[in-house]
Amino acid sequence: MNIPTVLQFIDELIQHNNREWFAENKDRYEATRAYFETISSELIREIMKFDDDIAHVEAKDCIFRIYRDIRFSHDKTPYKNHYGVFIAAAGGRKSVRGGYYLHLEPSKSFVATGVWCPPPPLLKALRETVYENIDELTTIIQDPGFTKWFDGFYDDDKLKSVPRGFPADFEQAELLKLKHYMVEYTLPESILNSDNFVQEVAAIFKAAWPLNKFLNYTVDEVKL
Repeated sequence: MNIPTVLQFIDELIQHNNREWFAENKDRYEATRAYFETISSELIREIMKFDDDIAHVEAKDCIFRIYRDIRFSHDKTPYKNHYGVFIAAAGGRKSVRGGYYLHLEPSKSFVATGVWCPPPPLLKALRETVYENIDELTTIIQDPGFTKWFDGFYDDDKLKSVPRGFPADFEQAELLKLKHYMVEYTLPESILNSDNFVQEVAAIFKAAWPLNKFLNYTVDEVKL
């Protein structure tokens, strides 16, 4: 089993996203799902080498289900079009802390690090932290080890103007408009096909670890 085999299964699932096909291919699903859990566990062990917060995290708590919640969706396809795992302390995939996300999807595989869609009180606190500690954050995101993989924050849903309570002429005003403090990197074929896939992904996460430390200092102080 390898990553291309997993992606091949997902590709076929996308083309036949129905319960009948899934039932006929349940053995393939279980095999690829087991392999994904294995590499997730290996990834956790690699991340533990530089991030002590991950010491007691288990893959089973971090991997997202393949089954979609279609109760309130116009899209009634029953299965997701990807495998995903969010490795983070204090809740795994349900954690609000900055963590490490791996997404496997044909032609759209990527990794991401940071805080995704924080609730309003946490988002406000993170913006205040960015504002008050901009020099520290700038040092992190301009480090050559960081910029090798990441060229800026994920800025979908970004505000059009600086949020209330912050000066409009702040030198890094764009960072205050963000709704997610997360960076991502699209995985190339060379990594997806690599025999050292886990180690190469972990190296990318290690480059973003200082960002997680910066964010989690605030996350851990905010009572949600």
